[in-house]
Amino acid sequence: MIRVKNLTKEFGSMDNGGGGVLALSSIDFEVRDNEFVTVIGPSGCGKTTLLRIIAGLISYQHGEVSIDSHPVVGPGPERAVVFQNFALLPWTDVLGNVTFGLDVRGATKNDSQAKAKELIKLVGLEGFERRLPKELSGGMQQRVGLARALAVNPRILLMDEPFGALDEQTRRLLQEQLLQLWERERKTVVFITHSMEEAVMLGDRVMLMTPRPGKVKEMIDIPLKRPRPPDIEKSAAFIEIKEYLWENLRAMQTDQP
Repeated sequence: MIRVKNLTKEFGSMDNGGGGVLALSSIDFEVRDNEFVTVIGPSGCGKTTLLRIIAGLISYQHGEVSIDSHPVVGPGPERAVVFQNFALLPWTDVLGNVTFGLDVRGATKNDSQAKAKELIKLVGLEGFERRLPKELSGGMQQRVGLARALAVNPRILLMDEPFGALDEQTRRLLQEQLLQLWERERKTVVFITHSMEEAVMLGDRVMLMTPRPGKVKEMIDIPLKRPRPPDIEKSAAFIEIKEYLWENLRAMQTDQP
């Protein structure tokens, strides 16, 4: 379980009239094992900052962040991050990118390549093992990033708007593929998004955040059956939750000075 309690993050210093920025304030929430939680909020509300803190990539001033009651003090093997900008190694091919984490962990070449090839096939890139990232489309690069994250078999996937830079068709296809992978692997997922449709489509719950300094305004249960059919967006329940999110997001941003 991921537990975040009274988390506060400030960039710079606000003491003595300094020019610091309070990014997150008094954040409290839990993510249960094998749960898929999506996070949405106004631009600049600290979603990415929160994800990076859970990943152990940046520090924080106050509060507690723990996984299975163990404090997060840095990156750990139980977590993997998928970024929006793909973050692939440009000098090596698809196979090399997917095996990277396994190689770092000391896996044998045969074992890491066998695992990587299995995942490359799983994400629909069989036959592209020897292509460099520059030879792939954006959607294909993001598939490589997902395969690389899954290769180290993390219990927790932290995903920072992984489909945000993709065209709508590719985005929808990867959403469906991610749901299929999640049904198979049942990882614990925290997924940052700007898309209301994506938040509802993917999540067991949606965490709605306020404008900066980011706080948790509400945790919204998504009472939609799994596996989610592709036409779930047409259902009355889906539309109702999406509109509820929009009403809240719109109100939060139009109320700002």
